[in-house]
Amino acid sequence: MVIVSITPEIALEEINCYAGGLGVLEGDKFIEASKNGFEYLVLTLFHKKGYVDYYVTDDGNIIAKPQKQPIDLTKFMKAEEEFVIKIRGENVYTRPWTYTKGRAKVVFFEATCPLWLRQATERVYIEKDEESRIYKWTFLAKASAKYIKEFIGLDSVDVIDLNEAYASLLVYALPEYKNFRLIVHTPGPWGHPYISSQVLEEEFGIRIKHDSEMITRLALERVSKACAVSKKHYEVTKILFPEFVHKFSYVTNGVSIDRWRHPIIRGLVAGKGIENISSEELWRTHLEVKKELIEDLLKIYKPGLEIDETTPIVVWCRRIVRYKRPYFITWFIEDIGRDLDAVFVIGGKPHPDDRDGLHYAKKFLELSKKYDNIVFIHDYDISKAKLLLSGCDIHLFTPFPGWEACGTSYMKAALNGIPTLSSRDGGALELIVDGLNGWFFGSEINEFINIYSDTRVNDIDKVEYEEFREKLVDVLKSYGSIKYKEVALNALKSSERFSIKRVLSELYTPIKENNSSVSG
Repeated sequence: MVIVSITPEIALEEINCYAGGLGVLEGDKFIEASKNGFEYLVLTLFHKKGYVDYYVTDDGNIIAKPQKQPIDLTKFMKAEEEFVIKIRGENVYTRPWTYTKGRAKVVFFEATCPLWLRQATERVYIEKDEESRIYKWTFLAKASAKYIKEFIGLDSVDVIDLNEAYASLLVYALPEYKNFRLIVHTPGPWGHPYISSQVLEEEFGIRIKHDSEMITRLALERVSKACAVSKKHYEVTKILFPEFVHKFSYVTNGVSIDRWRHPIIRGLVAGKGIENISSEELWRTHLEVKKELIEDLLKIYKPGLEIDETTPIVVWCRRIVRYKRPYFITWFIEDIGRDLDAVFVIGGKPHPDDRDGLHYAKKFLELSKKYDNIVFIHDYDISKAKLLLSGCDIHLFTPFPGWEACGTSYMKAALNGIPTLSSRDGGALELIVDGLNGWFFGSEINEFINIYSDTRVNDIDKVEYEEFREKLVDVLKSYGSIKYKEVALNALKSSERFSIKRVLSELYTPIKENNSSVSG
């Protein structure tokens, strides 16, 4: 069985070619597929200058710069034979760089020439204008089509998964293939861009009635199936695309246990068996991991930080964007958190063109400078996420209801026995049982509310913040108690059903069985 996954980004430890959750998810899939012997091919772009790194200046500003790669990539990847495709009527010289792990392989397409396209593809989701953005993803589509036909063989491919709208332009570059599946990863407008009729006709020979059309909608007309990434996201997606309900199902996201469970916690689980661990055993083991977080990360970012194992550590770290409501934690800190015997770790990266995100990042920096118990992680990445989500005591997940397709940070935390205080959104609704293995605040909203224009948003935020504040205060008061330790243990015991192995099984076992019955 040959599986092809087309994605705008993928997060591997060896290369910076990701911006957020989609990249990390694809990285987890690749790791698990290679471990289980899948013939799994990921096709993506070679973003030589990564995404973005932020630097804090002496005068308190945050400066964005292109991201450096952690290693010499020629030692990490192998160059395959260069080929030529056409975009804008020009020859585009394309070099595939491959990384192989078992039977799984990632192919990174580099546009070596012309210069304008090389520059457009250098960074993840960062382009100089809309034209560059569309041609960038046209390049991914045409390069993928050529590679599939000439390097893999179209008849060998069982399914092609298209992750998000930009990847789905492949349906036009490879019209002879029929078993496409579109995987939608966000309800947000940035995940459903438009393409002009001119580009569609010039690059793919497709004519449409209007001057432009949403790429997601165009793809849904062509694919055989579509997939949402949690039960809640499935319900929201049916509201957004009612005419394609018959094509949709959902597979709730998961995480790689090997990648996200701390080695010390992994040792405890392997030695005792997850069902035989007591709350006190988990607590003692957790304190070892917590000590590592304090010494190896927090005291580096906050020299002189006064903290010991009795001080609860609360974490809000992720991609900084409005719908994730970073203002909830800033409100709490200024309201009451600054005076509590607790340490609050806040951080993440905004997109450099996102004014809201940059505003919240600067607010995080301001709070960390103003209060002794606030730590700001300005360069949040996979390595820091691993330590924060395994060593903290309370993890926060606060998206506006309906806007988080799934989220996985609470899954990663639970793998390490870290409970989450969450809004009622995404896949958290399928993992967390309030008061048993985590906590909820707010209400489950069963419609898609536009956070940028709907007048109800402020009132919803006001009500939900008050409940968030009350719940977080209660959880902090319970820290270290028998009840807290039971909740932490239950988080650990309920976490493994959200393994990425289950995701791969739900995505691909039905296809394998169907193909076997057809060939039989």
